[in-house]
Formats: sequence, structure tokens, C-alpha cells
Amino acid sequence: MAVKTMKTVRSSVWRNWAGNVTARPVRSVAPSSTQELAEVVRRAAAEGLKVKAVGSGHSFTTTAATDGLLIRPDRMAGVRELDREAGTVTVAAGTPLRQLNETLSAHGLSLANMGDIMEQTVAGATATGTHGTGRDSASIAAQIKGLELVTADGSVLRCSAKENPEIFAAARIGLGALGVVSAITFAVEPEFLLTAREEPMPFDRVMADFERLVAENEHFEFYWFPHTGNCNTKRNNRSTGPAAPVGRVSGWVEDELLSNGIFQVACSVGRAVPATIPGIAKISSRALSARTYTDIPYKVFTSPRRVRFLEMEYAVPREAAVTVLRELKSTVDRSGLRVGFPVEVRTAPADDIALSTASGRETAYIAVHLYRGTPHRAYFTAAEQIMIAHGGRPHWGKLHSRDAGYLSGVYPRFGEFTAVRDRLDPDRLFTNDYLRRVLGD
Repeated sequence: MAVKTMKTVRSSVWRNWAGNVTARPVRSVAPSSTQELAEVVRRAAAEGLKVKAVGSGHSFTTTAATDGLLIRPDRMAGVRELDREAGTVTVAAGTPLRQLNETLSAHGLSLANMGDIMEQTVAGATATGTHGTGRDSASIAAQIKGLELVTADGSVLRCSAKENPEIFAAARIGLGALGVVSAITFAVEPEFLLTAREEPMPFDRVMADFERLVAENEHFEFYWFPHTGNCNTKRNNRSTGPAAPVGRVSGWVEDELLSNGIFQVACSVGRAVPATIPGIAKISSRALSARTYTDIPYKVFTSPRRVRFLEMEYAVPREAAVTVLRELKSTVDRSGLRVGFPVEVRTAPADDIALSTASGRETAYIAVHLYRGTPHRAYFTAAEQIMIAHGGRPHWGKLHSRDAGYLSGVYPRFGEFTAVRDRLDPDRLFTNDYLRRVLGD
């Protein structure tokens, strides 16, 4: 049997990227095919073990933690099919986004939009609603055209807008609650060029021009540095070329030395001596200079993230973004909080995915971070209170305190998702403490 080739590790400890989540499953397995995965799920159900699949561990919540059977993605990776005529690519669920993007680029193809890191697996990124920023192009999950799902009884379902459409509507962002995704089909398009314009800008100007900046650019985002009135903005728009990538030396200075190396030192100093944070923030906010470059999409959308942190992100109605940000700035300014990490702001169009943070509404994402090891509860709680006062929806993979009672009120299609869950996993094979909190029993 194929299942005999599967790697099994007993009593292994799993930790996420940030180091704030630890899981001690009874055993971990790394199936290499959908058939092996289905057998693993059937066997776990027979043994009475809960089942969770992990990706690369870039979530900050316990969404993938289990004390039962942990399914690792290592051996389910790679492109299964690339269909130029249909404009699709099908990949195994454990494929890292880096591998997907590099493979697509080698064939002259690209995703329409991406988040800002490439270390996630495709299944992990989509299951929690990973997104970038876009006026017209939405999250990675919104680019899914089909998926393969192993359900609680070991069945393999193929889902798309035409095949099992009600499951497809829910499973594109499924939180691991409906089954284990084994493969995903994404829409792709001919590779294009993006021109990125990065520019420092005062906070008050960004607030005054926010709607115009979103409307005039295909992809707009910015970072606000707490304790200052300074932001760094980034505008990405499609270009006819020619390509003009960031220079090797200047790119290293900006992206490695300043954004990672020196920032790491600044965070360490701020954690040890919090009183230094406002001064460091003022220096940091002025360190990055304006630059413009043109390159292929994934090299513009993504950047290296080597400084480890904890994060909370909320999606608020786009029309509330400026109000929320002004309230957040006022809270930081008048409190004793010391915030050494910039606040990240992005946008997304409305989509039709049941548990998407952009489901049914134009959205702005506001993300707060703190350096790993820094006490975060007071800052995150203060920020969260502002977000929920404006109907905010927490990112499924980032820290928050909301439960099913709150979430069912801010997601109009919450009941659709839980109905599909009841149908596919009535015995809750795929549950854990986090899912019980956010989805109910």
C-alpha cells in the first residue's frame, strides 16, 4: 500500500514562525499524495484522533494546533497541471508560494495579486484569508478556481463553481474546519510588470488623500510609524516597461540592512528600554527614502520579513478606515503605550467568499504589530476595541479575542459556512479549541 511510504513521527513538537504557538500531537505524518492523505484521515477517525493540517506556521493563532494527528505539508508540493488555454495552474496543497511564483514566472505567467511574504504554503495562505492590497484584485483565495478536499470520512471532493458549488463557496477560506485541502487550482495570467513608487508622506496628508490614493492606484498601501506623524507609502501599478529592478546594492541597503538588520537592533533596544521607542520611531520613519522600480509582480508584492513579531489585523469597512486610524493614533498618543512597529494599512474589493474578511464589502485592513517578546496585550486590546466599534472582522490567522457570537454578527454568510461544516464534519474530526471559539461547537 502507498501509505507505507508515508513519513510518521511520534510525539513531535510543532511551533509556529512567531514562536507563540506550540502543539504536541500524538503523532505527525507527511503524506505524499491525496490517496495517502485520505487513508490517514480515515485511520485517525477510526482511532478517535482529531486531525489538523499545518502549513509553514505563519499564523499567530492556534488555528492549526492539535493534540491529535498533525498533517505536515512537506511532501505534498509541486505543480500538478498548468493549463495556458484555461488560464489556470493546479498545485499540491503544501506548495510554498515562493515555489509557485517562481514556477509561474519560468512559464511567463503570474497570479494577479499576492500578500507580502512567500514562505506560506498555498493551502495555509488561502485557508486563513491571506491577502495583499488591491483596488480591483482581491485575496489569494479569491483567485481560486477549484480545489480538492479530503473530508471526514476520507472522501475526496472536487469543488468549483460548477462542481459542489456550495462547498466551494465556503472552502476557499475554510480554516481547516471542512476537511484537508489536498490541491488548489488558481487563475493565472500572462506575466506583467509593476512599477512600484515608494514615498514618505505625512500622516495627515495620507488621511486627507486616502480615498484618492486608493482610487488612483491599482495597489496602494502604507505604514504609519506610531509616536510620529510620518508614513511610508507604496503605490504599485501595471507598467509597459522596460523592467528596472531595484539595484543589488541599494536593494540590500533598504530591504536587508535597514528594514531587517538595523530594525532588528532597534526592536531589541526598544524591548529592553521602552522609553527609547518614540525616539527610535522618529529616526526609523525618516530612514527610508523615496524610490521607484519596475519588476515582475511577485518581486514587487513581496519582501523579506526576518524580524519576528506578533500581529493582530482587522478588516473594517473602507469608509471607516480614516476614522479608525485617527482614533488609533489618538489612543497611542495619549497613552503610555510604547509601539516600536509600524501600523500597516491595505485595501481590498468586496468578494463573495463566506468567511472572507472582505465578504460583501469594500475593505481596509489595519494591522498592528509588536516585536516578539514585547508585552502586547494592552496595545492589541486597545486597538481591538477601536476596530470592533466599527464592525471590524479579525484576520483568521492573527491574534484576536472574538468568538462565534460576535463573528456571526459581522459575517452575513456565517450561517452558510457553519451549515456546510455541519454537513461535512458532523462529528468535528477537524476541530480544535480555536475553531470551537470562532465557529461554535
